Amino acid sequence: MNTVIVGTQWGDEGKGKIIDILSAKVDYIVRYQGGSNAGHTVVVDGKEYIFHLIPSGILHPGKICCIGNGVVIDPESLVKEIEGLAALGINIDGRLKISGSAHVILPYHKILDKLREGKRTHRIGTTGRGIGPCYSDKINRCGIRVIDLLNPAVLKNKLKDNLKEKNEIFKKVYNHPGYSFNSLYQEYLRYGDILSGRVSDIALLLNQACRRKKDILFEGAQGTFLDIDFGTYPFVTSSSATAGGACIGTGISPDKLDKIIGVTKAYTTRVGEGPFPTEFSLEFGNLIRGKGNEFGATTGRPRRCGWFDGVMVKGAIMLNGITDMAVMKLDVLDGLKSIKICTGYKYRGKVFKDFPADFTVLTKALPVYKEVPGWQGPINHIRRYKDLPPGVRNYLSFLSDFLGVSFSILSVGSYRSETIFV
Repeated sequence: MNTVIVGTQWGDEGKGKIIDILSAKVDYIVRYQGGSNAGHTVVVDGKEYIFHLIPSGILHPGKICCIGNGVVIDPESLVKEIEGLAALGINIDGRLKISGSAHVILPYHKILDKLREGKRTHRIGTTGRGIGPCYSDKINRCGIRVIDLLNPAVLKNKLKDNLKEKNEIFKKVYNHPGYSFNSLYQEYLRYGDILSGRVSDIALLLNQACRRKKDILFEGAQGTFLDIDFGTYPFVTSSSATAGGACIGTGISPDKLDKIIGVTKAYTTRVGEGPFPTEFSLEFGNLIRGKGNEFGATTGRPRRCGWFDGVMVKGAIMLNGITDMAVMKLDVLDGLKSIKICTGYKYRGKVFKDFPADFTVLTKALPVYKEVPGWQGPINHIRRYKDLPPGVRNYLSFLSDFLGVSFSILSVGSYRSETIFV
């Protein structure tokens, strides 16, 4: 069984926990897009692990974890992550495979990211990790790939060409001194030496695994509405965060995907700038942020919080071909007298039932809400669906009927054990 895990909102839905749980039942776990701007948080035996590039399934002994060609890799970040796992006694030898076709983030990508953001009239809210500029080089066909770090002659030629152009841009546009070839060249040759034993042909590896009937779990970063094509552009990431990205970012053909699980929060969050129709008021947003520990795993930035947006999640189900869903952080809604669910957007007398691409509509529309009773008392100790308070079951029943999908996993806390399988 080959399964894709995809976020249905603006990322941070809790995919890390679901990936960690499902990894126990598969042979391969593959990251297919994004970079170190993303973070998956997993809590095991009271200890919190935060992953940026390595699939969180690495915590399960014997599992093969792959970083696909669709990911952009910051070698400095990846090496730190590998060393961090070793320091915790987690043996990943022979278990971490990196695509040689994945593109590499260099220091000039990070600086360019920050300098561009600083010049914008309307800021996007980038993490400054160099993700966008690296993907830009990939599309502009001047990118440096992981495999190039293993070939000194190729790396030398590519790096010289890049610096010839980029140093001119740095000096003339941004008044920045630019970069020295020799220091970057030596530094990235060293990264090549460190990572060389883990570089593989991931497309070949995974297709061979399919022929051997192995089970593969594909994990994306971010969420559907940060997708470069279908997200709230331009407040998006620079890659294909939808389920289709699993094929583009790994070399697996669509006919080999068996199941697509959408992950959604019981409410909505987003980081950075961009439209957010169901956003809470400042005071209530602070309350939910505190209860849900809504701070970025990578940057620590506070997440904006709002009511569950059924319009966007319904759109995500369509775009990804989602067959069933996991609902996360239900426990954060404990103690609320009533809960709102957005079922449409109202703008200039028209009610939009489908997610609109028009930026003005998204920015100025008023949400149309269905209000349902909440529930009192904690639910993190409950392990069976039938034991949940009526308020929780009514809330989930309405969501399931409105979205047209069933919920197979419910998270009532951050620990692995605080999970209900329906």
